[in-house]
Amino acid sequence: METDVAGVAQVSETGPVPDNARIDELLEASYARAMPHDEGTVADYIPILAEADPEAFGLCIADVDGGVHEVGDTRAEFSIQSISKAFVYALLCEQVGHERVLGMVGVNNTGLAFNSVIAIELNDGHPMNPMVNAGAIATTALLPGATADDQWRLLHEGLSRFAGRDLQVDGEVYRSESKTNHRNRAIARLLESYGRIERDPEAVVDIYTRQCALRVDARDLAIMAATLADGGVNPLTDEQIVSADVCRDTLAVMAGTGLYERSGEWLFEIGLPGKSGVAGGLTTIAPGKVGIGAYSPRLDAAGNSVRGQVATAYLSRALGLNIFASAPRSSRARHRQGHLT
Repeated sequence: METDVAGVAQVSETGPVPDNARIDELLEASYARAMPHDEGTVADYIPILAEADPEAFGLCIADVDGGVHEVGDTRAEFSIQSISKAFVYALLCEQVGHERVLGMVGVNNTGLAFNSVIAIELNDGHPMNPMVNAGAIATTALLPGATADDQWRLLHEGLSRFAGRDLQVDGEVYRSESKTNHRNRAIARLLESYGRIERDPEAVVDIYTRQCALRVDARDLAIMAATLADGGVNPLTDEQIVSADVCRDTLAVMAGTGLYERSGEWLFEIGLPGKSGVAGGLTTIAPGKVGIGAYSPRLDAAGNSVRGQVATAYLSRALGLNIFASAPRSSRARHRQGHLT
């Protein structure tokens, strides 16, 4: 993963985020730093995704106090795709609890592609985590509801509450994916054969396809991320969407598996929970501080937004967001003393 962080001063995670003017300044700087990156390709395995503008780029920060900072194409809508997995996982944990979800879905990285079938077979039919397709399909199947319509209603309303607005399905994306999701149908049938799905696998895949086709923008992703950053409270609506315990579980899974087989590199460079989607979306959470939403359709080989990663790496360092970064105790004492004199 090329994150282009050379020469960016690392700020300790132990301090608060700077004031709004400084956030705006650093957001502009991160956008300018990422813009020259034109490597990567737009996803085309879902035909409609290939029509995305490769130059589109939006970047947004939402803080837990309700402040929203934007630059670029932050209101350009795209399908949420795999980013939905993190928020559906949170909704499921809220509904059925930590232990049941852990037992059915798991939390370990596969080290393989997001749509791997081999990973299922190698683990005796057990999905390894909810951020790859097998685990996400199993997660969707576990949502409470007497019917598929009931499950969809819970999912749709829940993701809309995370975003603070009513999200709509992109019908064109939904139809395009429905015509080409043969692998996901095969994954669902395989999970059914191992007893991991107890509902009609075709209906489960249909719900999963619809959830991936929900339209969002970079601002939505930042607000959804900030909701997880603030213990499940949406910073714009002040509504408690999920519990703080659910946020903790969700962020832990995102940190270890959110960027597929590149998750280790992401955590090493950025040091934050995050989740990518093949339409070019990227959402990142700094617990207790901010959520970051990015949109840029050019992807690396693992399916992660190139510009989104570069910009987020810069912000993580410049804003002091990396959860693993700290300063020596003596340095903090000198810093405090300097402010007092």
